[in-house]
Amino acid sequence: MITLGVNDLAASIEFYEKGLGFPRMDSPPSVAFFTLNGSWLGLYGRDALAEDATVSPTGSGFGAFALAHNVESEAEVDAVIAQAEAAGATVVKRPQKVFWGGYSGYFKDLDGHLWEVAHNPLFWVGPRDEE
Repeated sequence: MITLGVNDLAASIEFYEKGLGFPRMDSPPSVAFFTLNGSWLGLYGRDALAEDATVSPTGSGFGAFALAHNVESEAEVDAVIAQAEAAGATVVKRPQKVFWGGYSGYFKDLDGHLWEVAHNPLFWVGPRDEE
């Protein structure tokens, strides 16, 4: 499971649930959980998450990681990036062909968490449909 510390839980819930269409699970009021293919996403208040980890909640710049969302086609990369932007995300790299043979773009969510949306024709990530 991935848990993101967020500054405004209600706004982040709306971004992921309504903006990106992530299916929300039943959750207590102080946290929100979403099902993903093979994993889950949790949203928790940034200050509360930092307190739980006993670290400072302050910080900025590049967090030294990006979350990746792999999709089945270049057109789907374009659609997901457009959907994220319409929901309030900041596009930091427009989708384009990339050096490793795929196609990807990046956006930052409402709290600056970096997401790559990618199509990799050389390596499939995720469950395959049963034949």
